Order: sequence, then structure tokens, then C-alpha cells
Amino acid sequence: MKLGVIADDFTGASDIALMLSEGGMTAAQYVGVPDVPALASVDAGIISLKSRTIPAAEAVAQSLRACDWLTGQGCKQIVFKICSTFDSTDEGNIGPVAEALADRLGETCVIVCPAFPENGRTVYQGHLFVADRLLSESGMHHHPLTPMGDPDIRRVLARQTSWAVGHVSLDHVADGPAAINLACPADGKSMVIVDAIRNDDLATIGRAIAARKLLVGGSGLALGLPKNFGHAPAVANWTGHSGKAVVLSGSCSVATRAQVASYKAIAPSRELTVDDIMAKALSVQEIAGWVLRQDASPLLYSSADPEVVGAAQKKYGREKSAAAIEQFFSDLAASLFSAGVSRMVVAGGETSGAVVSGLGANTLDIGPKIAPGVPALKVSGQPLALALKSGNFGGPNFFSEALSVLETSR
Repeated sequence: MKLGVIADDFTGASDIALMLSEGGMTAAQYVGVPDVPALASVDAGIISLKSRTIPAAEAVAQSLRACDWLTGQGCKQIVFKICSTFDSTDEGNIGPVAEALADRLGETCVIVCPAFPENGRTVYQGHLFVADRLLSESGMHHHPLTPMGDPDIRRVLARQTSWAVGHVSLDHVADGPAAINLACPADGKSMVIVDAIRNDDLATIGRAIAARKLLVGGSGLALGLPKNFGHAPAVANWTGHSGKAVVLSGSCSVATRAQVASYKAIAPSRELTVDDIMAKALSVQEIAGWVLRQDASPLLYSSADPEVVGAAQKKYGREKSAAAIEQFFSDLAASLFSAGVSRMVVAGGETSGAVVSGLGANTLDIGPKIAPGVPALKVSGQPLALALKSGNFGGPNFFSEALSVLETSR
């Protein structure tokens, strides 16, 4: 294994796995830290954690365990994969995990870049944009777990780390890899936010960080990494699954709510409200039976407007309500798979983590791209195809498009 990735959620793991696979690396996505060695054929190992919103100390412990396993497989470089919208709070977990990983690997300067231009995430003058809006105006300030109200990710990161936080402007990125590396001081410890608004910028950053032991960023940061290891772009082989399918949506992002509205117009759907889940008014067996009776692939969703989410959090508590929803989706996924469902499209990072955990999956095989940042996946050794979508990814018709790709062979 040449390259290791530690992802703080499941959709982020499949996102960067797709980028590395398209770059020609044989990539495997692991559910948690494996307890056995990797196959010799794997070039890039991506460990999916559910560590974005857990206490920082737990996130650090899990990430260090993942790092130790990856370096034990031979990895010379580690990527700490975070969300392209820098999802975090003032307590972490980006800063604390990055510090701990850097110390473990002996790295004193960490390049940080969440940019993903293909999906509209760019960094300019240290500020994160989503399309033509600052992060704080993109809808992310309504996120139920990690509301992002400050678009200056230099300030956000500085509140999470004791390390110095530097910045490389777009002008210096244009000057080439040497200019980026000059931002790393000879003494002390620093994390350096690097601007990027185009794929060419990410390719330049990729050349600059070839010798770095630790990188922090979104999947766009991986654009230039396969070439550093001698790989060239490749197309994944894929054999889809037909049969029963379902769409599960727990994300409350602006993009996902639009996708829910679009899919509801053409397919059967049921809303799973927080009130019903908390009151145990919903039965997993009853919902699963309803899914199986539908001719078209149905939608089950807990996605709601920010006002509804806020009211539920106030009534039940943020962590308690989120945990209850995730547990319901986890149990439901297990029940649906046992009943013969062979395709699942899942929206939301936390929901995806819950679903994959419920399925008891260990390794996910990477297939073709459905949308930027979203590959088709297979549960290794099982007749099940998945799409795990970050909340803000995909166009209005994503659910229909994903179901089609998961069924098609190419």
C-alpha cells in the first residue's frame, strides 16, 4: 500500500476513493480500522470513520489507530480527508486530529486545502466559497451538527489548534510548487491553508506535497496524488445489481432537500419525522414491508427545513435526536438488505455511516462516478450496491441517476 486516507465520515471516504480510483490507483474503502492486513493489490487504503462530530479525544484516538494500521501496510503518505465545507466546531475535530496525526508521523508543516472546484468548493484569500457564495451564506450555517458561520477557514482552524496557521495565496500557488513549500517555516509547527479555485491549482499543490507525510483536505486534494506514485487515469469495471432498491435520506442540506422534492414527484415516499422516531411510533418491520410492496423504488426521508430541525433539537436535544434517527436508519438498512433489497442510495454523511454500520459491511469496492464526489460502491462479497452521497452533492435528479448507475453494467 502506497497511500493511506483517514476519512472523518463515510461519504467523504467514498468521495476521495473515487478520485484515487479514477487516477489509476487500486483503492479499497474500509469500514472502520481493519483487524487483518490489506490485500497486496491495494495501492490506496481509505479508512471510513464516523469521527466528524464525536468528542475530539475520541476522534483523535480513532484516527491514530487508523494511521498506525495504514503505516503498518506500508503507506508513506497519509491524507486526513475532511469535508469540502470544512465541517467542524470551535472544539474540533479538524485541528486536534491533524495535530495528533502530524506528531505521530513526524510532520511539522501540514498543508490544508478543502477545495473541490468540480463541486463548487473553492478557497480564495483563505475564505471558503460554495459556488458564488461564502460558506457562511451557503446554507451551511443551518447545519444541524456543525453550523459553519465563519467563511475564513484560517480563523476556524486557529480556534482548534495550538499550531501556527499560515496561508498561501492564489498568486503564490500560480508561482508553482516551490512557492507553496516556502510557506512552511524551518522551525516550529504550522498548518498552512492553501488557496485553490481550479483543478490546475490542485495539480500544482499535488506536486508540492509529494514528499509530505500528512495532508489535510477534501477529495480535490487527491487530484494530483496518483501521478506522484506513478499511476495514470483509468476506468473502473462495474457490474450492477437489478432488483429491489430504496432511497434513504437523512441530510437536511439545501441540495438534498431539492433532490427529495424532485424524487417525491415521481416515486412513492414516506417521511420519517423526529417526533415519530422519538415516540417509537414507527416500526422498522412495518416500514420495510411498505418498501417491499412498492413497484417503484421508494424514498424514505427525515430531511427537513432548518426551522423544523431546530425545533426538534430544542425539544429532544441535538445529540439525542440525531442518534435516534441514525439508529433507525441503521436498523432499517439491515432489515431491508435481509429482505432482498440490492440497491440503496443514501444521502447524508451521518446517515451513510449509520446505514453502512447497520449492514455490517467491512470493505467497499469502488465503481464508476455517479456525480462529482459520488461513486457507485459494492459491499465486498455481498449482492448489494450503494451510493453514499454527501448532503450538498449531486444535481436535482441525483436519486434517479444513482439508481440507474447502480443497476447498469459497464
